[in-house]
Amino acid sequence: MSKSPNQKLKLLYLMKILLERTDETHSITMPEIIEALAAYGVSAERKSIYNDIENLRLYGLDVIGAQEDRTYHYHIGNRQFELAELKLLVDSVQAAKFITAKKSNELIKKIEGLASKYEASQLHRQVFVAGRVKTMNESIYYNVDRIHTAIAENSRITFQYFQWNVEKKMELRHDGALYEVSPWSLSWDNENYYLIAYDSAEAKVKHFRVDKMLNITSVGKRRELKQVFQSFDMAAYDRKMFGMYGGREERVRIECDNSFAGVMIDRFGKDVSMIRLNDRRFAVNVEVAVSRQFLAWIMGLGEGVSLVGPDSVVELMRQEIDRLVNQYKK
Repeated sequence: MSKSPNQKLKLLYLMKILLERTDETHSITMPEIIEALAAYGVSAERKSIYNDIENLRLYGLDVIGAQEDRTYHYHIGNRQFELAELKLLVDSVQAAKFITAKKSNELIKKIEGLASKYEASQLHRQVFVAGRVKTMNESIYYNVDRIHTAIAENSRITFQYFQWNVEKKMELRHDGALYEVSPWSLSWDNENYYLIAYDSAEAKVKHFRVDKMLNITSVGKRRELKQVFQSFDMAAYDRKMFGMYGGREERVRIECDNSFAGVMIDRFGKDVSMIRLNDRRFAVNVEVAVSRQFLAWIMGLGEGVSLVGPDSVVELMRQEIDRLVNQYKK
């Protein structure tokens, strides 16, 4: 009988069978391996499979054999990713607003391929944790890649920017005119992807929602403001921004009850300096981009937190409170 054209692929099919059908709680016997190989059109004898398993071990695959009731069982032990790690990846993909529902499902399916079919079913259940809001712009996946390429090539980019209208249709900003900026970094904040870039037309650092960018093109011009971004601290920039809304940077003083120590550390990092005022209160002096979102964050923390300086920012808080009172008074 002539050999099947798949015979040369025996070792690869054996690895596929072990990876897909076994894990630390599910194993396979030699007769089951022979049957599974036959389903791929590969004939095999026990002795050759023993040799193949040993070759897979030499390759680095953690194939474990153990005897149970006079029968040998085989399974994969350590994998490249543990199940807990895969669950974390799946939930991160599902939670990310900047990835569309379609692309999320495609990525999760690929992640499931890194686990056995039994573990993959657990990952599949992870997908239905919540019906999270996802972006409607399918191009986000490729926008990120184009921006990274432009940064690597030290090139400025042009693009169009849009917003959604009440009919849920794209509406181009600036009448569809092209933006031209020097891209320097990408940031993931509040479940959205942002481009941090220098806009020479306005002579300022700006950020753009990547899922709202269209027709990104590298223009070949060298990026501007290199001397500034060489020492640019992305983590420090993120701490200053609230919801990635821009504003004039100010050093503000915030006084808090001791119970808000964790809130301040979560927001500004463990290195934030806390000045003890008395047994019940402390103060922090931090750089922030003063915006309505920052003021709303302070107000949302309640009476245990007070913005006390500088006077110009405290006055902005008073104006914002007056605006809210006028907006919502009966």
